[in-house]
Amino acid sequence: MDTKRRDAELLSSVMHGFSEPTRLAIMLELVDGEKRVTDLVEAIGMSQANVSGHLACLRDCGLVEGEPRGRQVFYRIGSPEVIGVIKAAEKVLRRHGYDIDSCPTYGRRKAG
Repeated sequence: MDTKRRDAELLSSVMHGFSEPTRLAIMLELVDGEKRVTDLVEAIGMSQANVSGHLACLRDCGLVEGEPRGRQVFYRIGSPEVIGVIKAAEKVLRRHGYDIDSCPTYGRRKAG
């Protein structure tokens, strides 16, 4: 396998963390600052078990970090680069949002 293909596969693994709506919602909440699981549950309207499972995935990938304080864990974005990816994606969405939304393969308006 050539280097570009290996790099693409590794980059795909990184992007997987950003590709699931609940994980992305969690990261969008954490862009504003650290939060506890209970804060995230309230903000995104998912069960605690669901949010905790996604946080574990994001933590395992290094996209978020958790800091225990007493009986609670406060989560935050794992590095400034993660925020950079989110901000870059928001810029792409502002520029190409209609086309992305209308995409017949991935958009919300795809033919069904």
